[in-house]
Amino acid sequence: MEDLLSARLQMAVSLGFHIIFACIGMVMPFLMAFSHWRWLRTGNKEYLDLTKTWSKGVAIFFATGAVSGTVLSFELGLLWPEFMRHAGPIIGMPFSWEGTAFFLEAIALGLFLYGWNRLNKWVHWVTGVVVGISGVASGIFVVAANSWMNSPAGFDWVNGQAINIDPVAAMFNKAWFSQALHMVLAAFVSTCFAVAGIHALLLLRRPGHSLHFRALKIALSIGAVAAFLQPLSGDLSAKDVARRQPAKLAAMEALFETSQPASLVIGGIPDEEKQRVNYAIHLPGMLSFLAHGDFKAEVTGLDRIPKDEQPPVLITHLAFQVMVGCGMLMMAVGLAFLIIRWKFPHLLHHRTFLTIVALATPLGFLAVEAGWTVTEVGRQPWVIHGILRTKDALTPMPGLVYPFMLFSLLYLVLGVLVTWLMVRQIRVLHRNYDQRREMA
Repeated sequence: MEDLLSARLQMAVSLGFHIIFACIGMVMPFLMAFSHWRWLRTGNKEYLDLTKTWSKGVAIFFATGAVSGTVLSFELGLLWPEFMRHAGPIIGMPFSWEGTAFFLEAIALGLFLYGWNRLNKWVHWVTGVVVGISGVASGIFVVAANSWMNSPAGFDWVNGQAINIDPVAAMFNKAWFSQALHMVLAAFVSTCFAVAGIHALLLLRRPGHSLHFRALKIALSIGAVAAFLQPLSGDLSAKDVARRQPAKLAAMEALFETSQPASLVIGGIPDEEKQRVNYAIHLPGMLSFLAHGDFKAEVTGLDRIPKDEQPPVLITHLAFQVMVGCGMLMMAVGLAFLIIRWKFPHLLHHRTFLTIVALATPLGFLAVEAGWTVTEVGRQPWVIHGILRTKDALTPMPGLVYPFMLFSLLYLVLGVLVTWLMVRQIRVLHRNYDQRREMA
C-alpha cells in the first residue's frame, strides 16, 4: 500500500505541476498573437513591447512544460507498466498525434522568436497563431487519452486481454468532446485570469503604467468570456459523468443514498461513517436537473455502488466544491470587469478593482488542479474505468517513495527557476519602458 500511495502521489505531483504549464502553453500564444495583431494594425509600440515580453514568457513556459511532460510520459511506463501493456496499443494514436502537435508547436515558436525582421510581418504573425493552435491540439489529444480512461472504447475485453482494437473509436470515445471542451475553456480562464492578476499587481505598484493596463484589458476580456462559457461545458461534463460514472457523480455530490429527486449540495463536509454531509446547503431537485435535465429524475447514490468500487468521497467532494467555487468567483470578477469597462471605464484604474483582480490570480489554476483531482480521484479504484484497477497496474518495483521525493524536489527547483526567470523578464520590461519614456 505504501508503494501504491507513493506512485499515486508522484503522478499527482507531476500532473499537478505539468497541467499549469500545459494550460499556459495553450493560451499564452493567443494572447501574444492578439497583442501582435494590435501592433500590426495600430503601430503602437507598446503592443510590440507587450508581444515580445509575452513571447519570452511563452518560450520559458514551453521549455518547462516540455521537461515536465517528458517526465510524465516516462512515469506512465515505469510506474504503471500493466496499464501501458493494455492501454498502449489502444490509445497510442492520440499520444503520437500529441507528439506531432508538439513538434509543430516547437517549429512555429522557433520561427516566431527568430523571425522578427526576417519574415513577412503577416507570415510572422501567423507563426504565432500556429503556436497557439498546436498547443490547443496537443492538449486535446492528451485529454482524449484521459477521457478513454473514464469511458473505455475501441476494443473488446476478453479473458483479461484487449482484442479487436480500433484506435480511432478509442480516441473519439463518448467522453472526449465534453472533457476536451471543458479543459480548453479551463485553460483560457485560468491563464487569462493569472495574466490579468499579475498585471493588476504590477499596476498597483506602478500606477498608470500603460503597457500593464493594455495587458490587463486583453487578458480579462478573453478570460471573462471563457469564464461565462465554462459552466456550459461543465453541464455537458456533468451529464456525461452521470451516465457513465455514477459513482464519481455520487462522490462529487456526497450523495450517499439514491434519491428521486436529488438535491444539489453546496459546500459541506462529508461524514462517510454517518453517511451524511455536515454544514451544507441543499437545493431540492437541482442535482436531478443538472444530471438528467429533469427536476424529478432519480440520481444513483453510493448505496448502489459496491464498497470496493466507491471513490474517496471527502477528497472528491471538496475538490469539486473548490472547482465550482473558484469558477463562480471568476465569473463575478469577469462580469464586474465587463460592466465597468462598458459603463465606468475610469474605474478600471481604481485600486479596489485592481486589488480584486490581483487576488483572483490563483483562482483559475486552483480550479484546474481541483478539477483534475475530481477526474482522477473520482475514477478510483479504477485506472481504466470498469476494466483495470489502479493497484493491479502498479509496477512490482519496491521503494517508490524515493523517486517520489526526488521528482518532488525536481519540480520544486523548476518552479523556483521559472519564477526567477519571469521576475527577471518583468524587471527588464520595466527598465526598457522607463528608458524609452526618459528619451521621449
